[in-house]
Formats: sequence, C-alpha cells, structure tokens
Amino acid sequence: MNQQVTYANYPVIYLLNGDKEAYIGETVYFKRRMREHLRTRKHVNRMHVIQHEKFNRSATFHLETKLINYFLGDEKYILQNKSKVVNDFTHNYYNKSYYDQTLFQALWQTLYEKKLVDHPLHVIENKDIFKLSPFKELSLEQIELKENILAFCEQYIQEETKEYGNLLVIEGEAGVGKSVVLSSIFNTMQAQVGEPSSPLYNTENYLVVNHEEMFKTYKAIAKQVQHLKVKHFAKPTPLINRLKKKNDKVDIILVDEAHLLLTKSDAYNNFKEDNHLEELLKLAKIVIVIYDQDQVLKMKSLWDTIKLEQLKALSQHCETYQLTNQFRMQANDDVLAWINAFKNKQLLPLPTDAQYDFRVFDTLEAMHAAIKNCNQTFGLSRVVATFDYLHKKDGGTYYVNESNGEYKMPWNTTNPIYTWAENPSTINEAGSIYTIQGFDLNYVGVVLGPSIQYRNGQLVIDTSLYMDKGAYAGAEGIDQVALAKEKIILNSINILMKRGIKGLYIYASDKALRQTLLGVQ
Repeated sequence: MNQQVTYANYPVIYLLNGDKEAYIGETVYFKRRMREHLRTRKHVNRMHVIQHEKFNRSATFHLETKLINYFLGDEKYILQNKSKVVNDFTHNYYNKSYYDQTLFQALWQTLYEKKLVDHPLHVIENKDIFKLSPFKELSLEQIELKENILAFCEQYIQEETKEYGNLLVIEGEAGVGKSVVLSSIFNTMQAQVGEPSSPLYNTENYLVVNHEEMFKTYKAIAKQVQHLKVKHFAKPTPLINRLKKKNDKVDIILVDEAHLLLTKSDAYNNFKEDNHLEELLKLAKIVIVIYDQDQVLKMKSLWDTIKLEQLKALSQHCETYQLTNQFRMQANDDVLAWINAFKNKQLLPLPTDAQYDFRVFDTLEAMHAAIKNCNQTFGLSRVVATFDYLHKKDGGTYYVNESNGEYKMPWNTTNPIYTWAENPSTINEAGSIYTIQGFDLNYVGVVLGPSIQYRNGQLVIDTSLYMDKGAYAGAEGIDQVALAKEKIILNSINILMKRGIKGLYIYASDKALRQTLLGVQ
C-alpha cells in the first residue's frame, strides 16, 4: 500500500472509499482514471493505491476481481462496483498461484492492519454471501452460458408477448455452480438497467427463490452492492400475488432453485393458482429458471418431464442449457458415482480419494466429534440429517438420536437473520434439508435416519418413517404415489451428501445399513 504514485503508466489497483461506500478498480492510466472518478464518483473521499514491481495486467485484473469479492464478503462497505463481463472469466497466466495466494494474502493482511477491512480471509471464505457473490470469476462453461442468457434477454425484451412470456431453463445437478451464474447474470442485468445504451435500460427485473435461507443470503448481497436493491429479490408467492393485484407485468424474472416452486395450490402459503412457474410466465416477458429434478423435496413441488415440457411449449420462445462441471465437491468421479448410485438405491464399495475425506462412522457421537475437529481446523463444518426425527421431542427441542447409544443432537433450528450454517452455535446441532439446501460446507456429516434401511442385500426406503409429513401433502393427481414419496427421500439424501467441499462423513441409524457401510469402507 502506498499513497504516492510512482508507476504512472504501470498497472496498479486502487481503492476509493468513504465512511460507508467503496469502489475498487485497476488501471494503467492512473492519472486519467482518477480525474474521471473525481468528476463522477460520489461518497468516496479517500484513495489508496496498490502497487507492486511484479504487477502485470493479467495480475491486476485478477486481483481487482478477487478484492471485490472479498470486500463484498467483508461487509464493511457498500460496493459501488458494477459487473465487468470481460473480467468474468477465470483465465490462467504466468505465475498465477503467486499472485492468487502469496501476494493476495499479504495484501489482505495489510488492508486488515490498516483497518480498511474487518475480517481475515478464512472468515470471509466461509460466508454464504462470499460464495454466492455476483462478482465471482466464472468457468468457460459458465461464461458461455451467461453470454447466451444475456443475448436471449436482449433479443426478446423488446418483443411484444402474448399470454405467456419467453422461457430459458438451466439444468444441472447439485454443485455445478448454477446459483453463482444466476447471481452474476442478475448483477450484470441490474447494472445495465441504468445504462441508456443497453437494451435492458429501465427494465424491471426480479430474482426469485422459494427457499428462506437462500433468500436471506441474496438480501444480504443486495445490501452490500449499490446498484442492487433488496426489493428486487422476492419469494414467488408474494411476488405473484402483488403483481396480479396490480395487474402488472414485469420484464425479467430469474428463478433460483426452481425445483422448489409449487406445482399445486397451497392455501397455507396463500398460493391459489396451480403452478408457480406458469404464473410467472404470465407475469414477465422473460423467465429464466435454474432446475434440478433431483432436488425436489415436496409433493406439491413435484415436477415431471411432461409438465415442464408443457410449460416450455406454452412459452413464446424457449431454450434449455445444461451445466455439468462439478465445482463444490473436491472429489473424484468415483465418489460422485457412489453418491449417485446411492440415490438410485445401489450400494457400492466406498471409493478412495486422496484429496477427499470420505468415511463411515459407527456412532453419531464419533462422527460429531470428527466434524467438530474439522470445524476447528477449516471452519464451516456441520452435521445434517434426513427428516426422520420430528417425533422425538423433549422440552420443545427436536433431537437427532443415536440408535446404538445415548447420544443426541438438537436439530432443525432456524434464525430469522443468519443462515443456519453461519451461526457458530450450530456446530452443536444437526441441520435439516431445509437449512442446508443450496449451501456449501467444508465437511458434512450426514445422518441417515431410520427411513433408510438395508434388507436382503439391498437399500430399502421406508416412507412411513419419514417425519416431514408436509413433504407428502398434495399427492392428489400424482401417479405412483409410493414411488414419488421414495424419490423425495432419495432426493434429500442426494442433496445432503453433496454439501461437503472437502469431505463427507456418514452415520446410519439402521443397524444393518451401518454394518454394511462399515463393511464396504
């Protein structure tokens, strides 16, 4: 850090900040760039220049983006930065690891010592707001998808729509980076809303998610980015009801976790129509959804290929894209294949992976102790459980119980402000599918409850023991209800097992399944 510019035509990074807002940039034309900022930028009155004799343009581009993401996660300042499409792609360059790790760590430590940031790196890296940052660098697959989606919007935004708008579906399983792409796309769209030269100028757009924990995270991001507004993030039922009451139609609606949208009316949640997505298609020129058929958790959200194809046919124009590259789990293909096989009721021998910690435990107590150790070392490690324990109640608290011992853990708690995993006290609890879906953990300990069993050499799902009775509501009109119930439980297991970045631990309540898993370990 240096207040005195010595490299007038040399790549530098700079921080402009006031008491509440900040802007981060990079340039090789420092004096000209500062004149522009002094003329146009408000609420920033201090300047800090970051110089290094080994800086090159690739390094400063990369470090600028990295700083923006970490400043967002630090939450000290509201960021004035807008999306830069050119910086979205994470490319390689000479000696990148030096800049990305050694130099950046030293830079952040200097910022921390000067009290320009409030948190060390490891704290920020475990925050959901950081992981879902709209400024993240994207893979080639993700940037291509983003460009196609923006082109789709620009092509059809001026077109008159009939009863149903245009639909774009993004498909991909857990961990392929769907939400990161959506967050990036919405950030770019909302930046272009204020640009008179953009086809998206003055458009009214919303990002929708039918998931309370993720909704909290998106709102937290909106509070830290100047051009994002909390009012443009919504849950589907309130947005639908408000727009219908006003007889209003908006421009673009992006839907994260679209597999959680309702496919039946739900009086409890004040949704009177038959299908969330169908109503959204009536209320927007363009609807963009992220969808994974293996993450449906309720009968009233049960999608099938036929219904989705019907809605695609109803839309004015429709395109579908697939995301395939796994980003969350640092595991090899054998580990992913094992989880996918389990999801299909096939039990394979436990694979080995030198980079991924995959283990089975004989007791819940031992697994919880291991997760606590991981949490102390790496942070953000938690125990989660299938929804099999609601019937166990003691003094108003629900518990996950060890079937072969006395150990038990409180579970399924929520906080109106913090996401479950970011509350430090939840290291002593077990989370449910509803507290953890869509989020990352460094290490996850999964409790397979009594509904998951092993009988006569095969996995068996006893749907009568699954205690999330709300998951079974709305079965009317569904063919093969028993199979649908089973799929919901298997989907929940798939989601829980794919939360861990560095490791997956398993404890099975069913004795036969536990012994079999220990035997194949």
